[in-house]
Amino acid sequence: MSDRKPEAGGGALPEGANIRVADHPLIKHKLTLMRRKEASTFEFRTLLHELATLLGYEALRDLPLTTIDIETPLTAMEAPILSGKKLCFVSVLRAGDGLLGAMLDLVPSARVGQVGLFRDEKTLQPHKYFLKVPHSLDQRVIVVLDPMLATGNSAVAAVAEIKKAGGLDIRFVCVVAAPEGLRNFTEAHPDVPVTTAAIDDHLNEVGYIVPGLGDAGDRLFGTK
Repeated sequence: MSDRKPEAGGGALPEGANIRVADHPLIKHKLTLMRRKEASTFEFRTLLHELATLLGYEALRDLPLTTIDIETPLTAMEAPILSGKKLCFVSVLRAGDGLLGAMLDLVPSARVGQVGLFRDEKTLQPHKYFLKVPHSLDQRVIVVLDPMLATGNSAVAAVAEIKKAGGLDIRFVCVVAAPEGLRNFTEAHPDVPVTTAAIDDHLNEVGYIVPGLGDAGDRLFGTK
């Protein structure tokens, strides 16, 4: 995984921004297959699940650990185990649900929250219509999930809602990001690291990532 500041057509990113590009060959390969316009809904959904597993592995590599005493079939030992309260995965509806299943495969005991936002197609600003998160957010590692970080407005709003609900240790995972969205997000939430599979070139005039992969929600659910 690369922590270097990437070059992108949308302009320079903030100095010191905590952006991690997961550049494993399998991630690059699967993302290419997802981008193809001829990919079916089934293919897109399957690839998104597989990518989410790989991205989750990268985003969670620094989880805090403690140790417990166990017995193997051969001997007693002190073994590492996750510490603290159970993780919380927060899906930004509706496309975030395409990442959620894979993350729960990694951590089946995690709690789940959801933030419902819709984007005004004229102003590109988000409007909240739903929020449901577990209790004790201040004691949990929280991973916010949304396949696309385009303008960044929805991601900024989602994380702001989670912070208002008590969240402190927050990470953001997406599949594709635009430099404009990353700049917007990291300026609003410099304390929240971003893990992504790719930083694309720019946003078009209607706020879609170019080259991107289209509308992730529509492609995931077959609604267009």
